[in-house]
Amino acid sequence: MSLWRTFKVAWEGLTLNKVRSFLTTLGVIIGVGAVIVMMAVSAGAEAEIADQINALGANLIMVMPSMSRGGFGAGSGPPPSLAYDDLAAIKEKVTGINGISADQNSTQDVKGGNTTLEDISIIGTTADFTAVREYTVAQGRFLTDEDNDRTNKVAVLGYDIAQELFGDTSPVGQSVKIDTTRFTVVGVMAQKGVVGNTDYDSQVYIPITVVFKKFTNQRFGGDRLRVVYVSAESKETMDSVMTQLSKVIMQALDTTPESPGFALTTQDSIIDAQASTTEAFRNLLGWVAGISLVVGGIGIMNIMLVSVTERTREIGLRQALGARPRDVRLQFLLEAVMLSLIGGLVGVLAGVGGSYLFNELGTMRTELVPASIPLAFGAAAAIGIFFGYYPATQAAQLDPIEALRRE
Repeated sequence: MSLWRTFKVAWEGLTLNKVRSFLTTLGVIIGVGAVIVMMAVSAGAEAEIADQINALGANLIMVMPSMSRGGFGAGSGPPPSLAYDDLAAIKEKVTGINGISADQNSTQDVKGGNTTLEDISIIGTTADFTAVREYTVAQGRFLTDEDNDRTNKVAVLGYDIAQELFGDTSPVGQSVKIDTTRFTVVGVMAQKGVVGNTDYDSQVYIPITVVFKKFTNQRFGGDRLRVVYVSAESKETMDSVMTQLSKVIMQALDTTPESPGFALTTQDSIIDAQASTTEAFRNLLGWVAGISLVVGGIGIMNIMLVSVTERTREIGLRQALGARPRDVRLQFLLEAVMLSLIGGLVGVLAGVGGSYLFNELGTMRTELVPASIPLAFGAAAAIGIFFGYYPATQAAQLDPIEALRRE
């Protein structure tokens, strides 16, 4: 028999019982769709994490105190940290940077006009904050070096804070009271929204020196900085900037390369660490989807074995009329593969559509992984061949005389 004739006979065998054929493919449809959706969910989670980290600013390098081996052990006190005055030295000595910034946080009540907002995040920062974080001012101006040098009591309001305190009236030039201290509003930030767990629009920005003086317990840190943010000019200059930073900071802290007392962290390293964390999650999702495909394959094998039993007389008649065992094997193998491929095609459509719907209608971000489509479809074909071979072999091995005797 020609391959085309065998294909037609196999197709006729499947269409004899359309409902059973559909239910047989359902396991493959679910498995293939699950592979595509699961990989889209994993890719979406990784992309969401990367976007949140990159939203902090471009080419960012974070300087944080660290407990290095060989120093600052138990009983020796906390590791050294940079002071506010060190920022000017770093900016002067390190080339290839767009800016350097530091934050000092506090939580205070803020009053403007007749409105009081409780427990508002107060961010003490420096003039380069907007350049480092790629954050723009909508009205007025941002803080300057002079504001910090003179500890000027000026404030820049986040977008939502400005709306809640002053409504449609421009806040610039008006005053707000933070705790018991009165500040003059010099600017309003553009709308930025929530990045990670931080709502930038619900913060108030004031000079960091004012936070040190008014809102920081001098016995616990004084003007010491927990994190310093440095923005490199480009990806290509980051290695050079990090090398320069290490030398300048070790001089400022009077430490050695063996026990520097600080760590330099880039956005890429954070993203890589997060990616390794989500890898286990991705593998788990892959195994779940793979099991669904295997279950679908078992369903195909089970139905094909039933089909061989039901069509024993047909098989015997075909063999008596000259069909060879390989013709019978090919027919039933084609039936299994066709079930898998049809289920795979529908599963791909379901997976792509499901990924889109999850992203548009759900709270979970998904990103379709193009490689998952041929991977899932190829797995479906392999499932059909693997689980269809045994029933096909069973059919080919039937004795035609015995088969014709079956009722």
